[in-house]
Amino acid sequence: MSEHPILRYVSAGAWALIEPLFSDRAKDLLIKLIDFMESDILPSEALFHSQISPDPKKRWESVPAVLGSLQKRAKELGLWNLWLSGGDFQGMAGGEGGGLSNLEYAVMAEIMGHSAILAPQATNCSAPDTGNMEVLARYGTQAQKDKYLTPLLNGEIRSSFSMTEYGVASSDATNLGNTTATLDPAKNSLSLSGHKWWITGAGDPRNIVHIVLAVTDPKNPSPHKRHSLVLVDPRAQGVKIIRPLTVFGYDDAPEGHCEVVYDNVKVDVDSGVVGGKAGLGRGFEIIQARLGPGRLHHCMRTIGIASRALDILLQRVSDPNRKTFGKYLKEHGTVVADIAHSRAEIDQARLLVLAAARRIDTEGAKGAMQDIGITKFTVPTMALKVVDRAMQVHGAEGVSADTPLPYFYASLRTLRYADGPDEVHIQQIGKKELKRVEDLKARTDKIRRDSERLLQANGLTRAKL
Repeated sequence: MSEHPILRYVSAGAWALIEPLFSDRAKDLLIKLIDFMESDILPSEALFHSQISPDPKKRWESVPAVLGSLQKRAKELGLWNLWLSGGDFQGMAGGEGGGLSNLEYAVMAEIMGHSAILAPQATNCSAPDTGNMEVLARYGTQAQKDKYLTPLLNGEIRSSFSMTEYGVASSDATNLGNTTATLDPAKNSLSLSGHKWWITGAGDPRNIVHIVLAVTDPKNPSPHKRHSLVLVDPRAQGVKIIRPLTVFGYDDAPEGHCEVVYDNVKVDVDSGVVGGKAGLGRGFEIIQARLGPGRLHHCMRTIGIASRALDILLQRVSDPNRKTFGKYLKEHGTVVADIAHSRAEIDQARLLVLAAARRIDTEGAKGAMQDIGITKFTVPTMALKVVDRAMQVHGAEGVSADTPLPYFYASLRTLRYADGPDEVHIQQIGKKELKRVEDLKARTDKIRRDSERLLQANGLTRAKL
C-alpha cells in the first residue's frame, strides 16, 4: 500500500479497501487537495471571518477578499469543480472537475469538511450551487444553461434553492402549496407569489437566481405533478428578502438562510421554468434527482467535520495546562473512552458514506437511495456526538466562539432537518426492511423443514418448546 498523505486523515484499513478503485489522477488530485487544505485553506480561516463586517447591514454587502484568492489558487491546481463526479457530468466543466468517480469525490469532500465553510466555496463545491448546477445541467434549456449554469461553473455567481415554506410542514413536500405560479396563457407568463424561509444563499450579493418550487397545476389529480421549478431573479420586482435567519445565533453571512416573500413576481414560461414549457409539472421529478447526491455530499463533508473535532479534542486533552486533579485530561478513563468511541464511530460512518458513493457509481443515484438514506440519518448524529465530546473537554470555552466547535454543532444539527428530516429517512428504510419479511419467512420455513427431515433420518425428534 502506497504511503499516501491521505493516511493522515483516513484509516489505513479504509484506504486499503478503496485505493484500488482510485485512478492515478484522483490520487494526485488528492495529494494537491490535502496540501491546499493545510497550506492555504486552514491558515485562511481566521482572515476569512475577520473580513466579514460585524455591522448588521454591511455583512451582507460584500464577500471576504481572501475567498477570491483561494478560488484562483484552486483553479491553478486543478481543484475546481471536483464535485462533477460520475458519468453524467464528465467534461461538463471542460475537464477541470470531470473524471472523478463518486467514491473518489467522497474522500475529497471529507478532506474539505475539515474546513466546511471555506474549502467548498474555494473549490466551487458548495451547496446549494452544486445541486442547482445539477438541475440546470440535467433539465435546463440551452438558454438557461448559458445564462446560469456556465457562470455558476465558473464561480462568477451564486444561487439559491427555494423550497421550504413558512408555516407549512415541508418535510412532506406534497404539503408545499403557499407558493403558487399562476399561468397567463395570453402572455405565456406566470405570476409567482409565496412565502419561503431557510433559503440558503439568498443573502449573498453574488446571488442572481432562485430556483423556486411552486404550484403551477393545483387541480392535477397527482400531488407529484402539481409543482414546477421557476427561475427567479432576486432583484426582480416583488422579491422581498425579509431577514436572515440564525442557527443558534449564527447567521452565516454573507450567504445566510433567509426568509423570502415573492409578491406577484412576473416570470416568462419559456425562459423562467426549468426546462421551459416542457418543465411544467415536473418539479417533484426534478427535485428527487437533485436531492439524492446532495444528501450524500453533506455526509461526506460531515465525516471531515467530525474528524477535525476529534483532532481538536486530542490536542486539548494532551495540553499540560489543562490538568485536573493532578492528571492530564487524557489520563481520565472517561476521556479515553470518549476518544475510542469517537474513533470507532467516525470510521464506521465513513464506510457507510463510501459504500453509498460506490453504489451511485455502479447503480446510479436511484439505485443507491437506501444507502443514501441510511447514511443521511446516521452520519450527522454520529458527528454531533463527537463534537459534543470535544466541547465537553473544553469546559466553558467549548460553547464559546473561541473554538469552531459550537459552529460545527450548529451546522450539523441543521443537517438532521436539511434535505429531509431523520424521521422521513428512518421510516423509508424501516418500511423497506419490513418488505423482506415474506422472503425471510419462506427461507426460515424451508430451513426448518430440512432440519426436521435430517433429525428424522437420524432417528431424532426436535424438542417441543
